[in-house]
Parts: sequence; structure tokens; C-alpha cells
Amino acid sequence: MTFNELNLNKALLNALDDLKYSQPTSIQEKVFSVMMSGRDVVGIAQTGTGKTIAYLLPCLRQWKYSGDGNPQILVIVPTRELVVQVVKEVNKLITYMNIKVEGVYGGVNINPQIDRVYAGCDILIATPGRLLDLALKGVLRFKSIKRLVIDEVDEMFTLGFRYQLNSILDMLPARRQNLMFSATMTEDIEKLIKESFNNPEKIEAAPTGTPLEQIIQKAYTVPNFYTKVNLLNLLLAVNKDMTKVLIFVSTKKLADDLYEQLEKKYFDQIGIIHANKAQNFRFNAVKQFHEGNYRLLIATDIMARGIDISEITHVVNFDTSEVEEDYIHRIGRTGRADKKGIAISFFLEKDAEKQSKIEALMNCKIPMEALPENLTISTELTEDEMPKIQMKNVLVKLPKLEEKGPAFHEKKEKNKKVYNKISRKDKLKLKYGKPKTRGQKK
Repeated sequence: MTFNELNLNKALLNALDDLKYSQPTSIQEKVFSVMMSGRDVVGIAQTGTGKTIAYLLPCLRQWKYSGDGNPQILVIVPTRELVVQVVKEVNKLITYMNIKVEGVYGGVNINPQIDRVYAGCDILIATPGRLLDLALKGVLRFKSIKRLVIDEVDEMFTLGFRYQLNSILDMLPARRQNLMFSATMTEDIEKLIKESFNNPEKIEAAPTGTPLEQIIQKAYTVPNFYTKVNLLNLLLAVNKDMTKVLIFVSTKKLADDLYEQLEKKYFDQIGIIHANKAQNFRFNAVKQFHEGNYRLLIATDIMARGIDISEITHVVNFDTSEVEEDYIHRIGRTGRADKKGIAISFFLEKDAEKQSKIEALMNCKIPMEALPENLTISTELTEDEMPKIQMKNVLVKLPKLEEKGPAFHEKKEKNKKVYNKISRKDKLKLKYGKPKTRGQKK
């Protein structure tokens, strides 16, 4: 099937021709017909399947000019990077349409966003927190929302946006069409669907955990951090085809440590993004990587779903993700648009259980490679890798307290005298043997 066979208008077809898109992916073809029928949709799709265009095409095809300045289409995504990415995709598709799109997210000054949203837009892309802020300030009105898209809902719950998402859903008009995408289906998501969706049709483009066929996977068992650094440097030196490499780590500290190790050698070819970096710094790093100025980009898992960069040649899992589904999102950054990609993983011996869970999720084994003979095996350990000395908590039994006597010695006889204050009347009585008065008053 081609896009020409779908019920698209001339404006959208011209935009797709400009983008050199001719055939819809599986998820794009399945979602389009159901969305056009007006039904709610729950899509289970892994990264790299083209789901952004899958929900944008039917939304844009059904859009009608209203002129009231309120958004008709609302797209909620978990991260700032995804907001920017979706706004770019919308702008590509509305080249021949008179539609205004705005993106809002937290971590930046809210006032410019207030001005832009107040000026009016047709499509709003937002993170849950900033969207709720704008709604509570009275800047944003949801009365014209006809279609709601919630993308990466499982990641929203992971990031703690449950309250914000539920609050927003309560504000939306009851008569609307809903579309939700998630890589996994949990009890919380099922509950959300039951409470807020109207008999949705579930569309599964690829089962959760199914690795993309165009991604070649391989892995090494490496003893420690510095040996991993040596192996990465060796692979980059030997494989000249590693021209655009995305390196995933699990923590911000590890990202900074790895950047420090690689910066001297690749000082003008390496970037880093994680939650502690300023927004402009992160955008610039992704831009430099996208344009090919950076050969390497280090990122944490929170960024795994916010990076949509074409022609990433390799993904390196420098360490193992805590959640097995995140492995799928990581490697899905390469092998996009029907191009081959390579995913390389570095496993520690203690990661054997995590590796087994990943392989069980994918229903396939990750091919293991022998370490190169010329690899320098480091004996140096990081602070986290140092063996921890467990001290026994020995409880010392205290002796029983003996019963003691009075705290002070007995008073001397002379100190036992008690001084009582005697009134003048009593003193006179003692002196004269009878009460003495001053006499009667005259």
C-alpha cells in the first residue's frame, strides 16, 4: 500500500512527497483507518515504527478550521525533547496547510509560553506538568479539544506524571477521540484506559520486546568501568564506520564520568545530555549530533525516548538498563527508516540476570563476542566497584545496675535545725505570757 491509497488530502500528500515518504509502515496503515472511523485507539508499538506520523496523519486529515484560537488537537508526551521532536514532525506535514502548532514544556520560563498559547494555536504539544500549569493559570482552555493523543504513557508513569495526567483528563471535554501509544501495557495503563477511553481498539504493530530486524546485536562481558572505556576506545579506533554513535548509561554520574574519560581524545566530537544539563545545552548537543558535528553522544535512559535522529550507525549500551524494556528503546535509536544498525552491549558478570530478562523479553539470545586480544584489561576500580567491607554490628551487653542508697550523706546534727518564721504577736505572747495588744482604738 502507498500513501496515495489512503484517504489523504492533496496538502498532506504533497508534504509526504517532499519528505520522500511513499509507503506507510504497519502501524501507520492500521491506525489511520481506525482513527478515521472515529474510534478510540490504544497502540502497542516499539520505537522506530513511525508511530508519530501514524497519529498525526489522521488528526491532520480530520482537522477543520474553527477560528476561535483554541487548540483542537492535544498531544501529551513525557519529555521536553519529545515535544520538540513532535513539533518538528507536525511542521513537516503542515507545509501546505494553514495550521499553527505550539510546543510547551517545563524547565524554562513559562511567560513566553503563556504569550504564545494565549495568542492561539490549532495543535498543542506539551509535557503533563507544564500543560497543567497553563490550564490552572487560566491561559489554556480545553473546550475545543476534539482529539487527544497520549504518547509514551508508560514513561509518563515512570517519571511520576500520574497526578498531572489524571487532572488534565478530568478537564477535557467528554466528547473527544482518544489515541494512546505505549511500549508496554501495565495495570495502571489498563486502569487509565478503562476510566478515560471509550471502547478503544487495540492495535499492536510489533509485540513488546520484539527487536527490529535491521538491528545487528552483539555484546561483550567486561570486568569493570575502565576496561569498558578501553574497549570503547578500541572499537572506535578500529571501526571507522562508527561515525554516529549513541552511548547509553544508566545514571547521570556515570554519564559525567564517561564524558570525562573520553573528552580529551574526542573533545570536539563528543556531547552529553542528561537531566542535570541545562535545556539549551541539551538541545545544542542533540543538534550537533544530528548534524554530524559530534561523533559521540552520551545519554541517560530518560533521554532514550526523546532522541529521534536519523542515520545513527551504532548504539552502545555502556552499562545495562535497570528495566529490560529500556534496552529495546535504546537499540531502537539505530536501524531506522529501513537502514541497518548495530547495537553493542557491555555486560558485567553481575548483569547476568538482567541479560537473561532482556533475552526472555526479546525471545532471542544476544550474540556474545570474545574480548579483543589487544584490549588492555584494567585493574583499577571506581569507588562504586570497590568491595564493601561489612562490619558486624556487635551489641555490648551492659552490666545490671546495682541498687544504690541515698545520693547524699546524712545531715550533721547542727544542720538539722529548722527555722520557722515567728510573727511579732507570737513573740510578745512568748515574752509576756499573754497576748499583748495596742489597746482599743479611740
